[in-house]
Amino acid sequence: MTEAFTLLRPWWLLALPLLGLLAWRAAHRAAPLGDWMRAVEPHLMAALQARGAVRPGRRSGQALLVLAAILVALGLAGPARERRDVAGFRNLDAAIIALDLSRSVAEGGRLGEARALAQGMAEAAGTKAVAVIAYAGDAYLVATPTTDRDSLSTILFALDGATVPDRGSHPARALALARRTLAEGAVVTGDVVLVSDGGGLDEANSREATSREAAALREEGHRLHTVLVPGPALPPEAPRPDGSGLSRLASLGGGAAGSLDAPGPVLAAVSETVARHLAEGGYTVLAWQDLGRWLAGLALVPVLLLFRRSA
Repeated sequence: MTEAFTLLRPWWLLALPLLGLLAWRAAHRAAPLGDWMRAVEPHLMAALQARGAVRPGRRSGQALLVLAAILVALGLAGPARERRDVAGFRNLDAAIIALDLSRSVAEGGRLGEARALAQGMAEAAGTKAVAVIAYAGDAYLVATPTTDRDSLSTILFALDGATVPDRGSHPARALALARRTLAEGAVVTGDVVLVSDGGGLDEANSREATSREAAALREEGHRLHTVLVPGPALPPEAPRPDGSGLSRLASLGGGAAGSLDAPGPVLAAVSETVARHLAEGGYTVLAWQDLGRWLAGLALVPVLLLFRRSA
């Protein structure tokens, strides 16, 4: 199954084996005259047949009925193709990368890799508009949603530990800003990627606020993904990376969790086509053209053949 073709209701294919069984039973067990042989006394039936008043039904009628049922089942399965213009609606889908620039990340030795991964996320997003949020003690929108990857690259590689003057680490503020940005852009369904070492999730109040924002993103039709930034050279007073906390946050936000060393799941989620992402968000009609109605309509052809006159 390719990205340009899908089945919207594949469970209807389960009806095909049942229809095959019914076709086999009809072909091997049904009497030519059906239940008339049991309803009419044998000697009367013999007399009617001798006069030419009774002719057995054609078994082709049963085959036509089965064919019609198969076409209806295939139509109900919802074969669909991706709408060609779906990528042109920029506000349908978007991605926001929230990059943690707190001291633990900025001085942890892997900020360069985190920025490179953020650039990779932007490239994986394809035609989607991408925005960048930098946060530490507060959150700032450093790049509004755009499809200009060159400008994003320039902005990303200019970010460092001095970009955000506010000390600390408050991911809840970054997620709140991401929600506001998606709402202002009227984005139907978007991806938010939190690139962090998990700082700020160890405190109860901050953890609760971040969890609320993650749940709110999911309720609004978006997904939250997390990428752990491990720190091999953290300052002694810096908090330890909280990978489990980030994983729980991604689960709460309906997204994927990864790390700098294994970002595959998050990259795969961000790189999904607009159509497939919209379908997962319940906006199938915006992304896919359902061909099932036409396929089910073809069932009328074998049904009409059942009404043909016979000599």
